[in-house]
Amino acid sequence: QVQLVESGGGVVQAGDSLRLSCTASGLTFGIYIMAWYRQSTGKEREMVAAISTLGSNSKYGDAVKGRFTISRDNSKNMVWLQMNNLKPEDTADYYCAAGGHFGRLAPQNMDYWGKGTQVTVSS
Repeated sequence: QVQLVESGGGVVQAGDSLRLSCTASGLTFGIYIMAWYRQSTGKEREMVAAISTLGSNSKYGDAVKGRFTISRDNSKNMVWLQMNNLKPEDTADYYCAAGGHFGRLAPQNMDYWGKGTQVTVSS
């Protein structure tokens, strides 16, 4: 079955960096759009970053533009989210997801989800 497993979350201070990883199995990784989402308490799940199948295009949520970078390696079935200059408002559970439409990145349009990794940024 399809599995997406996130890792790399933790507790950091404002201004620090973290790199999240997502390892995929059970799917043809290279044909899927990969994306990172986050959800904090009381808020809806939001798209943080997405990357096209070959990695040539990427999209970012307005809150993270210029600070976060998404990348992928199709030979390793992995996608990463490099998060720099973290802020307390970045505190959330971060989820890796796979989907089929780069122009349709609402959470309900994604096909597969990981269980998430927690990121806490203290001020």
